[in-house]
Amino acid sequence: MSFVDLTHARFDDQREVMKQIIRDGVCPFCPENLRRYHKQVIHSEGDYWILTDIQWPRENTRIHLLAIYRQHAESLSDISPEAGRELIQFLQWAEKHFGMKGGAFFLRFGDTSYSGATVKHLHVQLVVPDKEKPDFQPVRFKVG
Repeated sequence: MSFVDLTHARFDDQREVMKQIIRDGVCPFCPENLRRYHKQVIHSEGDYWILTDIQWPRENTRIHLLAIYRQHAESLSDISPEAGRELIQFLQWAEKHFGMKGGAFFLRFGDTSYSGATVKHLHVQLVVPDKEKPDFQPVRFKVG
């Protein structure tokens, strides 16, 4: 079983890391493996979530964060309802800490051919567009 989906990789270096993950046969988002592959700042670790900068941010983002569920989970039914409270608290912290004027967050779960995720581990992305960028274009995400 592979924990990553190469069809959704967007960068060559991302694809190379994902190929190594496949060879290693581990989930890169499980806490015991995260720092082996993920080289970004960890902002906070809670009972349910790890909040970090995303490794390969989308084009036209000013801020792109990733909240990773601490236990291996792939579907919504795998998570604790109490995790929702902590997730909102993490997102509220980020909104204040980074002075976010607005943005979006979304949760990727389940079959990656539906979610568009590269990693088969439940995670949430928090994105603030770089509206001040001279050649700004809206941030686009693939789902499906």
